[in-house]
Amino acid sequence: MKTLIVYGSKHGATEKCSKVLKNKLHGEVVVVNIKKDIIPDISLFGSIVIGGSIYAGRIQKEIREFCFKNANTLKTKKIGLFVCCMSEGEKAISQLNNSLPNELMSMATAKEHFGGGFTFSKMNFFEKFIIKMVSKKEKNAAIVNMNKDILNIHEDNINRFAQLMNKQ
Repeated sequence: MKTLIVYGSKHGATEKCSKVLKNKLHGEVVVVNIKKDIIPDISLFGSIVIGGSIYAGRIQKEIREFCFKNANTLKTKKIGLFVCCMSEGEKAISQLNNSLPNELMSMATAKEHFGGGFTFSKMNFFEKFIIKMVSKKEKNAAIVNMNKDILNIHEDNINRFAQLMNKQ
């Protein structure tokens, strides 16, 4: 079965997770960055994985628009949905559940949080400022060193996701 992975990534963590996932899925897998690449005809794929990163509590608008625009076709496919964010546990799951259309969430074969990252070297002043302010407000937030990029990918979550998507 052909699989399409459509993802949105601002600073690269979701792109890295999408490539890790690609190597764990069976069959032909096409990976597309929604912000840079042309999206192929989704009707040609049996499985579609959609993922994006969370910024300020929201997934990229291009990912949401893709889901709504293609809702009727997506309903006929095997669907996997994931997010990348720096939240953990219930908060990460909540962000996943609130990011994509309920209709797709309820029918998805696999739903997961893959971890996330802060690529400070690619961020502008405003983005760094927001992260600094949010990290001060968050209870139990780790102290963020903005001079060092952080990448925290949850390989176990990606493996679990791939196993669900690979089942016939």
